[in-house]
Amino acid sequence: MFKHILVPTDFSERNKQALEIALDVARRNDGQISLLHVIKLIAGGDYDEFADFYHKLEQQAQEKMTALMAPYKGETISVTPHIIIGNRVEEIIRFAEEQKVDLIVMASHKIDLEHPDEGWGTISQKVGLLAQCPILLVK
Repeated sequence: MFKHILVPTDFSERNKQALEIALDVARRNDGQISLLHVIKLIAGGDYDEFADFYHKLEQQAQEKMTALMAPYKGETISVTPHIIIGNRVEEIIRFAEEQKVDLIVMASHKIDLEHPDEGWGTISQKVGLLAQCPILLVK
């Protein structure tokens, strides 16, 4: 059912849990995982104008991606890393559509029930609304 699973990551601790859950789902479905990190494009800036800065961010992201994937080297499930520069929500949605992703598993934050009107408009909320495939939000 879920053969291609997308796990967007910002390399925070909570993303490890999302990856663990995605691996469990992939194992049960003989699936594969795409691990995606999107480097935020500076608003109003031109890529060429900040090329050196983006190159440095890409190198740092590659190091973090390698560290995140290290515990799963012996895994039978294919985990493929991807690093993209752009708008995070747009790139996650675009990637999912272009790569024919069956499920997106991503970390989300818990809403404070005493202040439920705060914390809206997050990346996970936007992806959850815009994605054309099922989403599993991990809290």
